[in-house]
Amino acid sequence: MTTTGEDHAPARGGPWWWDRRRGAVLDVSLGAVSALECAAEGVPFARDAGVPLAVGVVFGLLAGSVLVVRRKWPIAVVLVTIAVTPAEMGVLMGVVGLYTLAASELPRRIIGSLAGMSLLGSLVVTFVRLGQDSTQKALQFGDWLLPFASVTMALGATAPPLLLGLYVGQRRRLMESLRERADSLERELQLLAERAEERAEWARSEERTRIAREMHDVVAHRVSLMVVHAAALQAVARKDPEKAVRNAALVGDMGRQALTELREMLGVLRSGGEGARAERAAVPLAAVGVAAAAAASRAVEDGEASSEGPSEGPSEGPSLSELDELVGQSAAAGMVVDLSVEGEERPYAAEVESTAFRVVQEALTNVHKHAAGAKTYVRLAHRVSEIAMQVENEPPPEVSAESSARLPSGGNGLVGMKERVSALGGVFVSGPTDAGGFRVSAVIPAS
Repeated sequence: MTTTGEDHAPARGGPWWWDRRRGAVLDVSLGAVSALECAAEGVPFARDAGVPLAVGVVFGLLAGSVLVVRRKWPIAVVLVTIAVTPAEMGVLMGVVGLYTLAASELPRRIIGSLAGMSLLGSLVVTFVRLGQDSTQKALQFGDWLLPFASVTMALGATAPPLLLGLYVGQRRRLMESLRERADSLERELQLLAERAEERAEWARSEERTRIAREMHDVVAHRVSLMVVHAAALQAVARKDPEKAVRNAALVGDMGRQALTELREMLGVLRSGGEGARAERAAVPLAAVGVAAAAAASRAVEDGEASSEGPSEGPSEGPSLSELDELVGQSAAAGMVVDLSVEGEERPYAAEVESTAFRVVQEALTNVHKHAAGAKTYVRLAHRVSEIAMQVENEPPPEVSAESSARLPSGGNGLVGMKERVSALGGVFVSGPTDAGGFRVSAVIPAS
């Protein structure tokens, strides 16, 4: 992994305006060499100008030492170079100054203007100097040779450092741009990785919730009926042995059905080795939902058939056609249930029928748990674009054998029903009635 753009910025480990110590050492060394060069060139300048040699040497030292600040003020270095060009000093300073100026972040118009001034100054000085030398030495040049030599020497002193500086500066900016893009890409990848991890965690949480809801719906109803029948069996064991035998048979059948459903659910969770693992990873929620619905469908099988073990054929989820059997099981447990259906029955999508069935099933389970012996009304309405269901129970009677079962409650039934209905775009409402009972209502879109 690369570091961020801020980490790529060079650490300021040098003095003053230098980023690094070796940059300071380089500039000081160039300044010293340039100062010595200008000092040496100051001697003939002092002779030609008729000033003391010491003045020429000091002037050269001061002018040449300006190269030390080339990184901080490149314009000043070039201006000083142009200023001392008539004195024929500062060759190193001119070359390094132009290079530094061209490689800097200054606008191109400033770089071009200063480079043009430097070229013009060098051209004039070279032309004058060559003319003086030819006169003193009585050399004969053609009309074109002197200008050509002047232009060539001026370009040779100006163009190479200027072009090199432009190339280095452009390459530096390109590298910085690529580094920033790489850093930006890395940050985006990190964000994507974090979001992917969040989505994976959310998917795992949703999968756990779905599994818990399916396990609750599949097993809780059967176990609740078993507990109710066991409590009734305890109450009538001595008074009515024949009824006790029937209740014991019902408890055994429901226990076998609950075990079958639980075994199928656990088999679904454990199945899918290497071959199915990638498929489950691609659609974890859908796979769990389909598998759980298949296992849940075993809840409507006969007790004797379930005792022989789980069937192997594929099955769909519970449907509204099994609602009569569901109500009959609650009635067999001692509950007084009134079922009424309005509207014309018609087939719905599998998830709609499964959700409607589960809502009624969980509502009846809650009546067994919290209002044993209370009369319950189950209403189902087939409408044009939706299906509505309502389960309402009256206030429970006084404590009896049925209510003494003391069924535990995990508090997840209503939450699971609301999650199922909301997932299909429906509306779920539950709460106590004015008469002291409890009502569960749900409306699910038909498509």
